[in-house]
Amino acid sequence: MAFVALLMAYYRQSKRRTAEFLTTLLDQPCSAALTVKIQNRVTAAVREAYEELAAKLPTEEHVNADETATKEENGKAWLWTFVARLFTVFTVRPTRAAMAVDELLTDAFGGVVTCDRAKMYWRVGRVQWCWAHLKRDFQAMIDSRDKRAKWQGERLRAATCELFEHWADYRDGRISWAALVRRMAPVRRKVERLLLRGTQCGHANTRGTCRELYEHRGWLWTFLRHEGIEPTNNAGERALRHAVIWRKLSFGTQSAQGSRFVETMLTVIETCRQQHRNTFEYLTTAVRAHLAGQPSPSLLPRA
Repeated sequence: MAFVALLMAYYRQSKRRTAEFLTTLLDQPCSAALTVKIQNRVTAAVREAYEELAAKLPTEEHVNADETATKEENGKAWLWTFVARLFTVFTVRPTRAAMAVDELLTDAFGGVVTCDRAKMYWRVGRVQWCWAHLKRDFQAMIDSRDKRAKWQGERLRAATCELFEHWADYRDGRISWAALVRRMAPVRRKVERLLLRGTQCGHANTRGTCRELYEHRGWLWTFLRHEGIEPTNNAGERALRHAVIWRKLSFGTQSAQGSRFVETMLTVIETCRQQHRNTFEYLTTAVRAHLAGQPSPSLLPRA
């Protein structure tokens, strides 16, 4: 059962191909309907561990968050990911509203969320906006046909490149944290002056972007107030990459049970990767425990 679940969730095989693999190569008779039954049993086997991670999430000091569109029963749905330092929680929700943020982070969350500028994250109040996303926003200004927007975008992108150069020096150990904060001071002043100027730009889209960034400029520099937080949301985007490829191959899920399998297995796969645990070994142990009527083995970070 663990092997079948991994064939579908990790190796991204369809149910028919999974059944064919078992029948043809392993001489284990199987059908697409049987793989559905197996995926539901595996979901039940690890769901307790999944819920344990979800309950732990609000206690984390920092979380990377991201989301992507998917499908459930031919209707639109959204797959969310919340990446903590040593575990990740995925969830499928029917909308892109703040439902997942409210349910998984809750009012008890006192940490920082690294994310893009989507407004459903604003309710957290402690945010680090992703500078990789901002760099793309500035490139969009450059690519516009308006000369005023192009001027603004070129200078903001240059400042962003300078920010990444200083961050790379700190990340690679070439400068200290104090030196990073000192180097970022003139970059911050330059960016905020440009954003303030951009609020008066004659190009409407540029003006709107600059106004939003300037009004919430504190969220651009949260990483300078909390050592250990990166200026990008790369962790969230990396966690979603496998899920996005799987979705493109499978076209989403056909039921709520299928969505529970997706969010549970993605959580197990990514968490095991973060903790350097063998995913197949963990799943096998979890299925054996489930068949014996025992609790799921925990996925909480080990001491």
